[in-house]
Amino acid sequence: MPTKTLQDLFVHMLSDIYSAEKQLTKALPKLARASSNSDLVAAFEQHLEETQGQVERIDEIVETCGIKLKRMKCIAMEGLIEEGKEVMDEIEKGPLLDAALIAAAQKVEHYEIASYGTLCTIAKQLGQTDALHLLKETMAEEKATDEKLTTIAQAGANQEAANA
Repeated sequence: MPTKTLQDLFVHMLSDIYSAEKQLTKALPKLARASSNSDLVAAFEQHLEETQGQVERIDEIVETCGIKLKRMKCIAMEGLIEEGKEVMDEIEKGPLLDAALIAAAQKVEHYEIASYGTLCTIAKQLGQTDALHLLKETMAEEKATDEKLTTIAQAGANQEAANA
């Protein structure tokens, strides 16, 4: 079905981020297992729980707004996850891999922040106040995760990689 209206675009983008979040729920446990930094492992595990909640929020938006999501795969998230897999294959476990995992995870967070920001703007324009509230909640979690990853990097993960 072609995208012809702002509502169509909202459904398309919501379908895309739904796929992205579902893919991420499969990738986060792998990132946690690959990390040797306990703070980073904890951040990945916490974000897995948040991501599962974000999927539930999208389900709630679908229900309250009477939307039918498109069956699609988020190619952008697939590529970002593939980049993460490549660094796990190329770098042995330790501080350097942790630094690379932080970088890969932040790319994911920035993609999600951009997606949720756009969805918030469209939801507001469409008068979808319930959806807007839920989308803003998710965006706040994504921003907090990005900040936490920066803190972990600055608190020593990147210095450990430099010293390794």
